[in-house]
Amino acid sequence: MPTLRSSSSPSRVSSPLRRTAGGGQRGFSASSSSSVSVPYGDRDSDQASQGDSDSLSADEGSDFEEHLRRNVKKRAAKRPLKTTPVAKHPKKGSQMVCGHGQKDSEPPAIDLFDAVKAAKSDMQLQEHQEEIEGMMNALFRGVFVHRYRDVLPEIRAICIEEIGSWMQSYSTSFLTDSYLKYIGWTLHDKHREVRLKCLKALKGLYSSQDLTARLELFTSRFKDRMVSMAMDREYDVAVEAVKLLTLILKNMEGVLTDADCVGIYPVVYASNRALASAAGEFLYWKLFYPECETRTVGGRERRRSPRAQRTFFHLLLSFFVESELHDHAAYLVDSLWDCAGSQLKDWESLTSLLLEKDQNLGDVQESTLIEILVSSVRQASEGHPPVGRITGRKGLTPKERKIQADDRVKLTEHLIPLLPQLLAKFSADAEKVAPLLQLLKYFDLNIYCTRRLEKHLELFLQQLQEVVVKHAEPAVLEAGAHALYLLCNPEFTFFSRVDFARSQLMDLLTDRFQQELEELLQSSFLDEDEVYSLAATLKRLSAFYNAHDLSRWELYEPCCRLLQKAVDTGEVPHQVILPALTLVYFSILWTLTHLSGSGASQALSPQKQLLSLKGRMVAFCELCQSCLSDVDSEIQEQAFVLLSDLLLIFSPQMIVGGRDFLRPLVFFPEATLQSELASFLMDHVFIQPGELGSGHSQEDHLQIEQLHQRRRLLAGFCKLLLYGVLDMDAASDVFKHYSKFYKDYGDIIKETLTRVRQIDRSHCSQILLLSLKQLYTELLQEQGPQGLNELPAFGEMRDLARRFALSFGPQQLQNRDLVVTLHKEGIKFSLSEPPPPGSSSQPPNLAFLELLSEFSPRLFHQDKQLLLSYLEKCLQRISQSPACPWGPVTTYCHSLSPVENTAETSPQGCPRYKKRRTEGPARRERGDVSSSQEESLQLNSIPPTPTLTSTGIKRRQPLRGLEEVEEEGRSEPELTQGQPLSGNQRSRFSSPQHFQTLLNPSGPGLGNRLTRASQGSSLKSTMKALLFATALSLSLMEEDEEELEIHELSEEWQETDKHTSPSEHGLDLLDSTELNLEDF
Repeated sequence: MPTLRSSSSPSRVSSPLRRTAGGGQRGFSASSSSSVSVPYGDRDSDQASQGDSDSLSADEGSDFEEHLRRNVKKRAAKRPLKTTPVAKHPKKGSQMVCGHGQKDSEPPAIDLFDAVKAAKSDMQLQEHQEEIEGMMNALFRGVFVHRYRDVLPEIRAICIEEIGSWMQSYSTSFLTDSYLKYIGWTLHDKHREVRLKCLKALKGLYSSQDLTARLELFTSRFKDRMVSMAMDREYDVAVEAVKLLTLILKNMEGVLTDADCVGIYPVVYASNRALASAAGEFLYWKLFYPECETRTVGGRERRRSPRAQRTFFHLLLSFFVESELHDHAAYLVDSLWDCAGSQLKDWESLTSLLLEKDQNLGDVQESTLIEILVSSVRQASEGHPPVGRITGRKGLTPKERKIQADDRVKLTEHLIPLLPQLLAKFSADAEKVAPLLQLLKYFDLNIYCTRRLEKHLELFLQQLQEVVVKHAEPAVLEAGAHALYLLCNPEFTFFSRVDFARSQLMDLLTDRFQQELEELLQSSFLDEDEVYSLAATLKRLSAFYNAHDLSRWELYEPCCRLLQKAVDTGEVPHQVILPALTLVYFSILWTLTHLSGSGASQALSPQKQLLSLKGRMVAFCELCQSCLSDVDSEIQEQAFVLLSDLLLIFSPQMIVGGRDFLRPLVFFPEATLQSELASFLMDHVFIQPGELGSGHSQEDHLQIEQLHQRRRLLAGFCKLLLYGVLDMDAASDVFKHYSKFYKDYGDIIKETLTRVRQIDRSHCSQILLLSLKQLYTELLQEQGPQGLNELPAFGEMRDLARRFALSFGPQQLQNRDLVVTLHKEGIKFSLSEPPPPGSSSQPPNLAFLELLSEFSPRLFHQDKQLLLSYLEKCLQRISQSPACPWGPVTTYCHSLSPVENTAETSPQGCPRYKKRRTEGPARRERGDVSSSQEESLQLNSIPPTPTLTSTGIKRRQPLRGLEEVEEEGRSEPELTQGQPLSGNQRSRFSSPQHFQTLLNPSGPGLGNRLTRASQGSSLKSTMKALLFATALSLSLMEEDEEELEIHELSEEWQETDKHTSPSEHGLDLLDSTELNLEDF
């Protein structure tokens, strides 16, 4: 396609126009400065003389120039010499005018010649400008108008890119509504690249304020589409759309209304950081820049005033609170960081707003402002977006790392003195104290030493102790424990001070715990205040035990006594049991940490300590096992989580990595514990939750939290399976819910299934079959065998079997043995319970064959034939075959028959051919048959099967004589078109008697075929008949051998015929792998 690219075509087209304008200016300036009127003929006469041709030829132009040059030389030679003195160095082109048209000096000949030449070029190009524009329009209408909607998106993208370049380079000709409409229409293109080129072309136009005045009509027409593209499904397109709207907002005042902007505001909370950052820039120019813009003084930007900074934060607060688009300000801060980072890093204004006494901020605004402060500090210190926001960058540049280090020092120096004041002011509000305590992890803590700020450290530790004693919320306690952990680094010079403060706090808490525990153990009743006090103390100790080693305070024994009383009497409140369980759990882990460290440094670990820890762990597991049957669901879930973690930690993998000295600690759960864990999973995880609403109500949030908790429980159980703690067969309790709970736990179950298959492929296939057996047995016990396959629950089981079949993947040869074994075990299960004697009803498990049919597409054709033989053998053991066929058998046999996937043979074992027209010649009929055979080869890569062969196919080489003899006797009724099974055919095919017909090599058509072959008039047909007879006799001999071989198969398929060749196993000639099954 001829395209007009900005680098080539536009310069060739419009550069003459530019030269025309430039040449005209030079010519006219030269003539006016010289005050000489050079007669070059009347313009009309010139145009008339040039009317016969579109442009002067090169020869005519040269003649004209030569003639003009000779005339100038003649006039110069005839001119008399002037005696008037002239300047020694006159300026080029300078002349003195003495009167009306009278000149003192003549212009040089070369200047006069250049002026005339420029005027001539001017005239020529001006005359042909309209012609050039006409050619451009013809090129545009002949090429672009048709190619901008080409079927190839690449061509459409090139067209839009080029027309955008034309509009920017030659706006006078192309920046009109007649050309802009093509870009507007293409904004609706379904391909990402085309839409992207449209937006980039429009960005180039809207970025120039000189061009925006000519885009008003286009903007009003396509503004809605440009606004809607901010929600494009392709992130890069949406980013360009938001940037385009930002340019419109900057350069076209009042075009975007408030309703248009409201649709863009939610994009600042998008998960893609590039899109959120673009939306943040739009938000900044819409809301913040008009109020907080900086004035320039003397060409330099003036520093923002404190009032402007306060205005910025007030606007930010009002937008976040009033819009109610999101609950976390960290994402808003990250969106505005690129365009308003300097304002967000003004921590002086932020802290002054928070510490003001006469501030007019509400409770929500204070909490939001604290969250903005913490988010900006985190962004400046860490340099990466918040959790869940995607960024394509891998790391920071050296310049960015230097800025990050400088910002960290700056914020630390500013916030260290103010943090105790902020904690003192907001210590009563847990929602505000928790994020303030998190500020410490973004500090450069060495500044406490280098800048001699230990007094502020003392104040912080005092405020921390007050906060811990005052609050019992998990968020506050975890933040406080983590802040103290950061300060308890032995490398710091102030470690002794921090360790002393920690010891004081722990002594206070443990003393209180011992007193309250004695009261609980001695008295049978406690009021609510005493229960709350004991529970709060346990929560504080548990939170600090998670981050600090509190082993020297010996909390294991009193907590075990408390839990034992709860199990024995049930009189301990659940608020006390939950933190007590966590305390014992952390005590065991800290003891294990000490033993692991000492064992790594010493040759022998003290066996007494190992046995003591093993006894504690076993005792705690028994307590947790007792709690699994507790009335309170929170206690059950907590016990399950702790028990899962402990079993995983003390599993055989704990000795990996040179820690063989910990072998005495390895623990394997008993069968009763495993069954209780599986029962807990069934009762608390695989339950039908209520339907979620819009997601904004309190009930919806509660359901979402419960779903996350159930997912954690399921993940813990699956980890026990994968690490070999639990028996792998217990995975069937998880896999059987794969389809029913796919929406909630599909990702977890799928990952577990993949890992189990990687561990043991054979065992995994057995587990999948076990899952289907369990579901079928449960449904059979509930509903009975009658009409089982018509229930909705049975349809869900079929869907589950289909998902299991798809999980085997495309590696059909690799999974061959596994799928065949699965079918064999499924057939045994379906016929394991025979019907009552004298009854015509089907076996109760027979409907399981319909589930098994979902795995049939994963079988090779040869395996299908052998499975049909095995099914027939199993059906023969049933006492009396029913008068009507069994539906599950029909379905399963149909899934194994070649009719399902191939066009080779009919169910009766006869070759199937396409119906041909009888009026056509014999040659056409042969062509039809050969084409049918070619199609069969293309579909299946398996040669056609000879007539009268058994279901266990021996050799697959085509018999040429057989084909041609059959073609001559095509009028026989038995050689009919291969059509799908009719009702009678399916009945015969699904009954046990049909398998005997399939295995019987004799048939009534044998003598007739040989007779027809011998009656041929030509020698060629006689030779064909002889070849056919020879091949057929060989086939019958092989079938006799196979029939004998099939009857020798045992019920368990344990014996293997060692004298058969690979072809006798029924393998494809193109298959290089034998069927590795002992059963065959």
